[in-house]
Amino acid sequence: MTLKEQITEDMKTAMRAKEAGRLQTIRLLIAEIKRKEVDERIELDDAQTLAIVDKMIKQRKDSISQFEAGGRQDLADIEKAELEILAAYKPAGLSDEAVAAEVAAAVAASGAAGPQDMGKVMAILKPKLAGMADMTVVSGLVKKALTGG
Repeated sequence: MTLKEQITEDMKTAMRAKEAGRLQTIRLLIAEIKRKEVDERIELDDAQTLAIVDKMIKQRKDSISQFEAGGRQDLADIEKAELEILAAYKPAGLSDEAVAAEVAAAVAASGAAGPQDMGKVMAILKPKLAGMADMTVVSGLVKKALTGG
């Protein structure tokens, strides 16, 4: 079963169980998937669907920090609930040690010599780690490895 099919099945399950919050979040996700498919005239595969899930998770995290900074805990709680629902569609993440090992291997494979080669290393890592590790953390590790920090 593809990720998109799983999301659709979860929507049906949420409808039957009358889980309004879960249903609304899943419908937002499906709408975003369909929008992307129509705009680009393609059928999304699991990796592309996962990229949309990642994007929506990042939006929720940003919203939570903004709402909490503005003293709107009620809205932050709604975003946190949506974040939990969306996070269920992500595969299990890699451990910190596994990410560090991938970064070291990519630095060695690319022959990167300094910070100017960060793009080369990230080009190797992004397809391997997308959806399995926070790319902001990966970027920080690459920068640290290339600057000798």
